[in-house]
Amino acid sequence: MNKKALRKLNKIRKLIQPKRLKIAEQILIVLFIAVLIPMIVSGIVINNINKHAMRRQLTESATLVANVVSNEVDIFARTATNELEQISIALNHFPSKEAKEDYLKTIQKNFPNYDDLKLVSKEEQAERLDVENKANNKFTISVPTKDNQFLVATFRNDDLNQHLFKSLEDNARQIYVLDSTGKLIASHKFNEDIYKQSVDLIPDKITDDQVVTYGNLKDQPLAYIHKTSPDVMILVNTTEKITRNTINDSRVKLLMAVFASALSIFIVVALYIYFMYINIRQLFKGIMAISKGSYERRIRLLKSIFTPYEIVFLTSEFNKMASEIHKSYLQLKEQNVKLEQLNEFRSNLIDTVSHELRTPLTSIQGYTSRLLRTDITIDEETRVKSLRTIKRQSERLKRLIEDLLVIPDIERARIRVSLEPVWISDTASVAITLVKNDQEKEIINKISEDFPIVIADKDRAEQVIVNLVENAVKYSKENTPIVISGTYNEDEAVISVTNQCDKIPEEKLKTLFGKFIRIDDKTTRTTRGTGLGLFIVKGLVEAMNGTIKISSTDEIGFKVDVTFPLFKSNRKS
Repeated sequence: MNKKALRKLNKIRKLIQPKRLKIAEQILIVLFIAVLIPMIVSGIVINNINKHAMRRQLTESATLVANVVSNEVDIFARTATNELEQISIALNHFPSKEAKEDYLKTIQKNFPNYDDLKLVSKEEQAERLDVENKANNKFTISVPTKDNQFLVATFRNDDLNQHLFKSLEDNARQIYVLDSTGKLIASHKFNEDIYKQSVDLIPDKITDDQVVTYGNLKDQPLAYIHKTSPDVMILVNTTEKITRNTINDSRVKLLMAVFASALSIFIVVALYIYFMYINIRQLFKGIMAISKGSYERRIRLLKSIFTPYEIVFLTSEFNKMASEIHKSYLQLKEQNVKLEQLNEFRSNLIDTVSHELRTPLTSIQGYTSRLLRTDITIDEETRVKSLRTIKRQSERLKRLIEDLLVIPDIERARIRVSLEPVWISDTASVAITLVKNDQEKEIINKISEDFPIVIADKDRAEQVIVNLVENAVKYSKENTPIVISGTYNEDEAVISVTNQCDKIPEEKLKTLFGKFIRIDDKTTRTTRGTGLGLFIVKGLVEAMNGTIKISSTDEIGFKVDVTFPLFKSNRKS
């Protein structure tokens, strides 16, 4: 197969091979299949169900209207009956038939709602009611009188309609009130054709005082109620207009609801796709950045209700992993810096300690060799002076070694101390004599001999004061004294060592209790020392239940305050 044929084959394969869709495209397709199609089918089903529901609603409404008219008929009948009974009682006060008829004419004249008002015998009453009931739009009521007669009243159609349908003026339903013979008494929205058709649908069996729905007139629900007192029937027809308007209104509302639902779903899905795309892109960018070494980079999601839990969880866990990596990276970097510093400190320490050890050893060696010489004569004063120097240098060497040996105990917080009453004034005096003072700086001891007794370890307290005074000698300005002073209260005593120097910044002060920390910068160091003095002092003081505080101002220079608890029986013997 030649290259040309191979290229054609590859093109055909690309055309045949299905295209890999993006997330947004896949979601839209799934949305159409899984949501839109069921929504259309559901809309059709709901529309049919809604039609039946609307017809059921119309039936219930017709029943309600029938009950309302029935109650109005009851009220009208009771009201009219009560009026006639009152008139009947009043008739008893008239002695003659003519006077009674004149009274009835007066009432009929003054109350125009009465179409006719007459006093008849028992035989005439049955005949009169039969005649009145045969006439349309007539409603008659009769009540017995005291003299075995009947008072019969006939009401006008207009007055009856106004009373019965006054609460239904805006109702478009057709309502008919019939008497026992089927004659029309009152009506609302009268339509002769509909009236006749509705009457023809009345069933043979009639339920008294109960609304019954039956049949359909042109697919419109009908309702009736038969009443025994008065003997009337109420017929309610739901017109085609009402039915059509109700169903149409419902259909419009349904379509609007379906459209609103579809629009809402579209908006929700669009937002969902947008947030998904943004978050996935953020996740991708974050992973790529971290993979290239940007460990401080974090994935920031566009959080909302559309953000899936899985993406939030994945992002959170990935950020935690990145934080751990970044933390490990920083720790490793910090450890490398500390390792470099440690190597530098170790070199400086070895150099400093070697120098500090060599100086007293050289002095001891020199004075010892001088004393051992036999070729020269040494007077007693020189011999004693040499021995004192050897002793002082030996003690200095001992203190240096003790400082170095106490460091592991301080780090592990296991310093052994023997707490006892200590005359701190004597301890300070001894410490001053032990201090190396090559510069011959003045040391002023302001602690009086009657200074209160403290609870401390005598040797450790002496070591503390020696270290503080030596530190003050090293870093004080030329021709300035070092002052040792003390104050006390009921519970504790404060020993202060002060030297004149430039003010030390607050940030520097916070670091001076660390190992291998010195006041002067390493690049401009003019004094020798291990950088362990304040570190050792702090550890020893705290081991003796004391406290230490350092401060620096332009007025006092550098000051160290060491606090010891007082001995309860504080008298020096």
